[in-house]
Amino acid sequence: FAFPPQYVCLVKIGNGEGSLDRLLPSVSTGLSPRKRTTSQCKSEPPLLRTSKRTIYTAGRPPWYNEHGTQSKDAFVIGLCGGSASGKTTVARKIIEALDVPWVVLLSMDSFYKVLTPEQQIMAASNDYNFDHPDAFDFDLLKHILRKLKQGKSIKIPVYDFTTHGRHKDWKTIYGASVIIFEGIMAFADKELLQLLDMKLFVDTDSDIRLVRRLRRDISERGREIEGVIKQYNKFVKPAFEQYIEPTMRLADIVVPRGGGNMVAIDLIVQHVHSQLEERELSVRAALASAHQAQPLPQTLSVLESTPQVKGMHTIIRNKETSRDEFIFYSKRLMRLLIERALSFLPSQVHVVQTPQGEDYEGRAFNGKRITGVSILRAGETMEPALRAVCKDVRIGKILIQTNQDTGEPELHYLRLPKDISEDYVILMDCTVSTGAAAMMAVRVLLDHDVQEDKILLVSLLMAEMGIHSVAYAFPQVKIITTAVDKKVNDLFHIIPGIGNFGDRYFGTDAPPDWSDEDLDEPSY
Repeated sequence: FAFPPQYVCLVKIGNGEGSLDRLLPSVSTGLSPRKRTTSQCKSEPPLLRTSKRTIYTAGRPPWYNEHGTQSKDAFVIGLCGGSASGKTTVARKIIEALDVPWVVLLSMDSFYKVLTPEQQIMAASNDYNFDHPDAFDFDLLKHILRKLKQGKSIKIPVYDFTTHGRHKDWKTIYGASVIIFEGIMAFADKELLQLLDMKLFVDTDSDIRLVRRLRRDISERGREIEGVIKQYNKFVKPAFEQYIEPTMRLADIVVPRGGGNMVAIDLIVQHVHSQLEERELSVRAALASAHQAQPLPQTLSVLESTPQVKGMHTIIRNKETSRDEFIFYSKRLMRLLIERALSFLPSQVHVVQTPQGEDYEGRAFNGKRITGVSILRAGETMEPALRAVCKDVRIGKILIQTNQDTGEPELHYLRLPKDISEDYVILMDCTVSTGAAAMMAVRVLLDHDVQEDKILLVSLLMAEMGIHSVAYAFPQVKIITTAVDKKVNDLFHIIPGIGNFGDRYFGTDAPPDWSDEDLDEPSY
């Protein structure tokens, strides 16, 4: 995502356009193996900057349990204070001190109501009261904050202080472990207060606030000094005394002097860290010990093991197979797999007329759209097979890596097409062992309001453990594969398996502790 400053995420996560070509290895024609890049030094900041986005290499750990449901809501910090008291500065200082990714800063300034033509005229002459509770769309604000707290993807309005209106295109925010919500009326609504896990009030001297407001409104918002002073005396100061200052008593912590008070900020950060530790989950360990010795679910469809399919598996499973043959026969299997997956999409009777003038009763897809989503990097190899059989199919991408210290999957990046909630989604990954990465990808789709029964998980090879994990958590997801292996060893390798698919396909060298589900992207 590329967020405006008023609610910038420290992680750019979302529907932003652009290519990942510079991040991912391409399939070269040569057969020489390429070395992986090693993990970066811990002293470096955990992010990768490109010309269009910032990607955290410290990904988002699971926010759901082995049942696939969110176990705890995101932690919401409410930050109140007078106009120009330094709320945003305090918020950014907290974010810097927290030093964790997936923190969303949400500003109340985005939720000013759309003005009528008459109100626009009043605003132009500094006669409209923007510092009154009635100036804010509290219903929309509470709806969006609830969705963010529940881990859902949501669109945020973008307010233009020059025109006093909202931009046509809203921005999407998703994936918050911590939400910092700041605004002058952050404590003004009882229902809104109930959504806040921690309430802070920034107390700054009124003279300092006036000087800051003058500087900001003149330099950033194109206002005249006379208009700023008029608005301050007529609306801002009375509103602070009537609506804002009395809410200081509701705060858990009062922060005098704003962003310069590092003692208060350190105390706040310590408390938030303790809350985040309580929210830590161990999903993969739970998956490894669950659903054993159960029959395979009815939602599973395995490609018929014909001599052709068996022969192709023999080739790609053979450790002596050259890379070009591995790619060739993998692509053949992918094409068969995708064709099989498409047979599970809804269809309806469709009559056409042949060139001979006769009617032919056939079938046609009965849905709005088909979208493919690949779990990077190995899942991306299945995109050409999908494009070959689905004309103009839209493609999304999700990057999930295993944390080598915790063993848990972590979400690092996603780019999904707009309005994906209305689509049938073919989720592509080449191997599934424990199902931890596949579960995270399904959870991401559900958070973007894709219906569970419209998700089809396709994989060349799956372990029984992974199948049970996905089917147990998401019983309506259709699972399609070309083969099922029974075992996963202590290192989460599928047995007998296929090796590390991404490394064999792209010609990179696997580290000694690789896992079938690591996706094994180069470490940034």
